[in-house]
Amino acid sequence: MNPIRHVPALAVAACLALAACSAGGGTTTGATTGASGTASPAGPRGDGTLSIGTVLPQTGSLAYLGPPMYAGVDLALKEIREAGGVLGKPVARADVDSGDTTTNIASQGVDKLLAQKVDAIVGAASSSVSESIIDKITGAGVVQFSPANTSDKFTTIDDKGLYFRTAPPDKLQGRVLGDLLVSDGNETVGVLAMQDSYGTGLADQVTRTAEEGGATVVERVDYDPKAAEFSADVAKIKAKNPQAIVIIGFEESAKVLRELVKQGLTADRHHWYLVDGNMSNTNYLRMPKGTLQGVKGTLPGAAAPEAFQKRLLQIHPDLHEFTYAAESYDAMTLLALAAEAAGSDAGAAVAGKLVEVSKGGQKCADFKGCAALLKAGKDIDFDGVSGPVDFNEAGDPSTATIGVYQYRGDNTFDAGKAVEYRTGNIAG
Repeated sequence: MNPIRHVPALAVAACLALAACSAGGGTTTGATTGASGTASPAGPRGDGTLSIGTVLPQTGSLAYLGPPMYAGVDLALKEIREAGGVLGKPVARADVDSGDTTTNIASQGVDKLLAQKVDAIVGAASSSVSESIIDKITGAGVVQFSPANTSDKFTTIDDKGLYFRTAPPDKLQGRVLGDLLVSDGNETVGVLAMQDSYGTGLADQVTRTAEEGGATVVERVDYDPKAAEFSADVAKIKAKNPQAIVIIGFEESAKVLRELVKQGLTADRHHWYLVDGNMSNTNYLRMPKGTLQGVKGTLPGAAAPEAFQKRLLQIHPDLHEFTYAAESYDAMTLLALAAEAAGSDAGAAVAGKLVEVSKGGQKCADFKGCAALLKAGKDIDFDGVSGPVDFNEAGDPSTATIGVYQYRGDNTFDAGKAVEYRTGNIAG
């Protein structure tokens, strides 16, 4: 495990490289050895029409991420349709709600999608929700492709070679955030993290990196995200009076921030840091202007470029959030390209081509251009809006981007601007 080099934040995104975490190859018929190196079930045979289901947040603690993720899916499908579809046919699509871990909505939705014989499922956004449905999806021989799961567990989870993601693992975001804490001059840090696989895993990495860099985590509180209020949790942080406070959570983070203000731990007295689960341009608008002035946060993935935002707004003009839109767009495009490369819509066949279409061939950046190369017999390397992707054999992006954003006085951040932190190779 290589330590992070402390580098000034200078430009637009953070490029990180992972070593492959496991080995395996791929075939396109019968039982397939996919991303994890484990033989995947043959699953249902393709019927010639690529069918993709989505299990994305319409309700629950990550509902604010639903609009940008659906926008990314919709834009990709629009471009695929305009380019003639996949295998000469339009892509079939069905949507269900992922909810959150307080409900069984995701599992029920997956049952509906599997009954419709989908070949791949895009989602969930929450790592914990994906953990609860991955066995059901991959056990049916269907590809699960998340644009937003960041839990480190998915790198080694038994996924039968059928799980992929365009979001990088938390150890990458945690290292960038820990490095940021140190380079900003914080000697003492308090951490408030939601108690689940996402929150505790990310908090562990932030703590490890910050302390390796010379800072001290003087208090860490793993809280119940379903709690009615967080006064006791915040009081523990207040008692240690840290220079920096890291808040790792989802929608409930708005309550945590209000409690920090109530107890005098405001962002102008302490440095606040947020993460992808609570970086929002809508959740904090009701707070007094200036509450989040200068607050920094990390988001896996490249800054949503202005040209891409404009394309999204053409089909979703009311869109205000762009988080994970690029990763959702890339997920849909990659699935479509893998089906084209395989000459089949069957889940195992698609999984067997996802690594291949993501790296090592002639570079291309959209479905139309990449599909044309495939039809000409070329090997392709799809470079997405979210980054180059380049899947390793674990189904993780082997090169990744972490953006560091800063809030303005109106309690929003510019989704098109980030600052850069670079690291060396990170062992898987």
